[in-house]
Amino acid sequence: MANVVVVGAQWGDEGKGKIVDWLSSRADIVVRFQGGHNAGHTLVIGGKTFKLSLLPSGVVRPDKLSIIGNGVVVDPWALFAEIDAIAAQGIPVSPANLRISESAVLILPLHRDLDTFREDSTNQPLGTTRRGIGPAYEDKVARRAVRVCDLADPDQITAQVHKLLLHHNALRKGMDRPPVDADELIRSLKAIAPKLMPYADPVWRRLDIARRAGKRILFEGAQGALLDVDHGTYPFVTSSNTAAGQAAVGSGVGPGALSYVLGITKAYTTRVGGGPFPTELSDEVGMALGERGKEFGTVTGRRRRCGWFDAVLVRQTVKVSGIDGIALTKLDVLDGMKELKVCTRYRVDGQDTDYLPASSALQKRVTPVYETLEGWTDSTRGARSWADLPAAAVKYVRRIEELIEAPVALLSTSPERDDTILMKDPFAD
Repeated sequence: MANVVVVGAQWGDEGKGKIVDWLSSRADIVVRFQGGHNAGHTLVIGGKTFKLSLLPSGVVRPDKLSIIGNGVVVDPWALFAEIDAIAAQGIPVSPANLRISESAVLILPLHRDLDTFREDSTNQPLGTTRRGIGPAYEDKVARRAVRVCDLADPDQITAQVHKLLLHHNALRKGMDRPPVDADELIRSLKAIAPKLMPYADPVWRRLDIARRAGKRILFEGAQGALLDVDHGTYPFVTSSNTAAGQAAVGSGVGPGALSYVLGITKAYTTRVGGGPFPTELSDEVGMALGERGKEFGTVTGRRRRCGWFDAVLVRQTVKVSGIDGIALTKLDVLDGMKELKVCTRYRVDGQDTDYLPASSALQKRVTPVYETLEGWTDSTRGARSWADLPAAAVKYVRRIEELIEAPVALLSTSPERDDTILMKDPFAD
């Protein structure tokens, strides 16, 4: 059976929550494969809004199995707060419908502290969510992290914490910060262990069994490809790989298990936090996009920077992630605009280029070259077929397909799940 990977094709916040929920009706299993509770998904189902950060979007469907893969960093206290929050909305979560990789690294309070210390100590902060994501990944790579499986053994908890604090307390001393209380941290982990361990699983094995049984699997990425630690706008990136290839590594399946890659992209461009943004608009058009699109972060509430659609960057992410088709979202935000602009190439130091250079110094000197397209006055909001769209909107979508060198497989015209135009079912064999 076909298995689908969903990734953001811009800087995140592209509307993955709705698309993943829409696709999950066709899937048996939904897997998160990277990131942590720094990424937010908003689902609107039957007029009810669900805001998820760490939990896979499939949890809102009781007949689906949701999996948090080994590539995710897990804050157990944030996890159970989120479980309690959606339980209050009538969505039960238990080990019966949620499994967590026993290899996943834990985010601890000391990671959140370090994230904050660093952001506050520089006049050029990266704009992190201060939730400890980066420091947790650092400990993973340095082979000193506490993992989910460690919580099964009280002696292992103690040993891992002391190993971890050899690094962190030395670091905190150098930053003139108080040391971590080892005993308190150990007590906290031993207290949370009985709640977390029933969810622990060798999920690579569960996924292998599911694949051989012909189950359909949806791999859900967080954030966006332009925040990838290798392929994004470094250093203004996240601490994990967000490109589609991470779906295999971050869940424990082979690359051959990834049948179709769907890239989510807005009909314009947004970004949260610092870093380059070639098509950013600081004028009234940018403000209008933000207001119409309700561009505030699900997790942080921060206002997103807005700009014209950047076909250069999306084409680049199409290549890096091997995107087979695009889900274009928020087309309705462009309703009523007399004309629209699309960035088709860049100019750097007087030379044209068709990609974003890796050098942060060069990225600062990039200027966009635009193509102007006709806007439309009729509403596209709620459209569910091509016939419902104004001719100029259809032309806009078709031009985007040409420029990014990938077809639009789905078109989203409102936050509601059913306001979607399907051109290609990613799960179709």
